[in-house]
Amino acid sequence: MSLPKEFKYSDEHEWVKDEGERVRIGITDFAQSELGDIVFVELPEVGDEVEANEPFGSVESVKTVSELYAPLSGKVVEVNEDLEDSPEFVNESPYEKAWMIVVEPSDPSEQDKLMTADQYEEMISEE
Repeated sequence: MSLPKEFKYSDEHEWVKDEGERVRIGITDFAQSELGDIVFVELPEVGDEVEANEPFGSVESVKTVSELYAPLSGKVVEVNEDLEDSPEFVNESPYEKAWMIVVEPSDPSEQDKLMTADQYEEMISEE
C-alpha cells in the first residue's frame, strides 16, 4: 500500500491534498480496504460548511456504513459527482478518481494538526 507523501492524513483515515487556497479530501487506501466493496457514497452539497472532526458524509459498503469525518473546517466548493454513479472508484483509485470534496479552509493552520504519510503509516501498522 503506497501513501502519497505530499498528502496529510487524519486519524479517521481521510487524506488531505493541499492545493493552495483549497484542499482536496478523500479516504485512504487503508480505509477502503477495511470497508470492502463500496456501494454508495453520500457527500455534502457545494456551499455547505464542514467542521473539523465532524461528519460530512458517509460511505456504504457491503459490510457496513461509515461516517466520513472532515479533517478540517471550511466551505465545500466542489463535490465529486462521479462517485454517485461510480462508488467503486473509492476501491479502485482512492487517491485519484475517488477524491470526495474540495474545501476552502476557514483555518489553514488546522492542517498542522494532521499526520504526515510516515506518521499515518506508523498508526495503521499498529491497528
